[in-house]
Amino acid sequence: MAILERKLGLGQATAINMIDMVGIGPFITLPMVIGMMNGPYFLYAWIAGALLSIVDGMVWSELGAAFPKAGGSYNFLKEAYGKNGAGKMMSFLFVWQTMIQAPLVIASAAIGFAKYFSYLLPLTSITEKMVSGGVVILIVVLLYRKIDAIGKISVFLWTGVIITLLWIIGGGIMHGNFLTPVKNINNGLSVDYAFVTAIGFASVKSVYSYLGYYNICHLGSEIKNPAKNIPRSMFISIAGIAVLYLLMNISVVSVIPWQQARNSDFVISEFMEVLFGHTAATIVTCLILWVAFASVFSATLGYSRIPYAAAADGEFFKIFAKLHPAKKFPYVSLLFLGAVAFIFSMLLKLSEVISAILAMRIMIQFIGQAIGLFILRRKMDKSFFPYKMPLFPLPVILAIALWLFILISTGTDLMLSGFVVILLGTLVYFIKARFQKEWPF
Repeated sequence: MAILERKLGLGQATAINMIDMVGIGPFITLPMVIGMMNGPYFLYAWIAGALLSIVDGMVWSELGAAFPKAGGSYNFLKEAYGKNGAGKMMSFLFVWQTMIQAPLVIASAAIGFAKYFSYLLPLTSITEKMVSGGVVILIVVLLYRKIDAIGKISVFLWTGVIITLLWIIGGGIMHGNFLTPVKNINNGLSVDYAFVTAIGFASVKSVYSYLGYYNICHLGSEIKNPAKNIPRSMFISIAGIAVLYLLMNISVVSVIPWQQARNSDFVISEFMEVLFGHTAATIVTCLILWVAFASVFSATLGYSRIPYAAAADGEFFKIFAKLHPAKKFPYVSLLFLGAVAFIFSMLLKLSEVISAILAMRIMIQFIGQAIGLFILRRKMDKSFFPYKMPLFPLPVILAIALWLFILISTGTDLMLSGFVVILLGTLVYFIKARFQKEWPF
């Protein structure tokens, strides 16, 4: 039987994480965050996103280093809640919601790609959908190959991500007013109910731009020396991206006032046009499209391993357990998620997707596995965990509290839709468990 091979080193793992994190997110959410905060203190929303990523990254690091298998959260939830007990239901619910939200994540990056492409060439609603759908198809074609080749492609795409961010940051520094937004960060700031509400709404968008720091956990079976490289790649990714995001935001509003930036659909392109002219704006737009494309590539790669892991474990449809006989990757899973993402990219709007992604994932994936780590820490000896977070359990408690805050901030409708997905999945699980005589039957 074909098995996944450990071919990805620390550098490739970090590149895969970082290109998934950046994507189109920070470029399209930058004006959204400013508009929701409505003041120079919008930078606090990006700091909040970094804080949540760090404490949640500690949870992922403990679990990822202890269970370096394909599927990430699928394995974490199963092990934490019991392979022959509630873990069966929790891991099933994770795969259930992944089959919906993973294509949403892929589609969001593809739709964002098409939105920014319209700066270069005005698109109608129909041609915009054609571009986003075409991105998904091209990604599937590129991923239809061996994992070691994919690792090299990831590093190549990562190079474009870093060049883009450094050029934006460097442009702001050259402009000469780089530190002004930092000096004015507290102007008009009043820490009251309105501020807390605003930072909640804005953090939904900033956290979306940080998502992906854990992507390497889904590829656990393909990482060299996973006990060390999984935690290291996550923390390097989070620290690097947090610094780059803050510097990019500071750079942009040092040139374009925040009052103007909050209303811009192409804020980075306009920023570059002010500094260096239309040609530079066109080039940076092309680089942003490169970044968006890289993000879809990385996200699709990671998510394609989740249905495969569940099917290989006997907990999902057997067809998803198939590996390509020669190239040894889960091609059925890749093709299915790509097909659903293609449909979503043709039907949905970007504004509908971003908050829905978070609302659907928080309870089962983020909060569920954080609670699961508490359970595992009580069941297992400390030596079982190659990586141990400092100050346990404070980071876990803080992560759960912050995720609940983000969930509430997505709004009542999306929060309820997330619970509906969970309830439907629970019903399907119990029907399946009844027929197969599994827990709790």
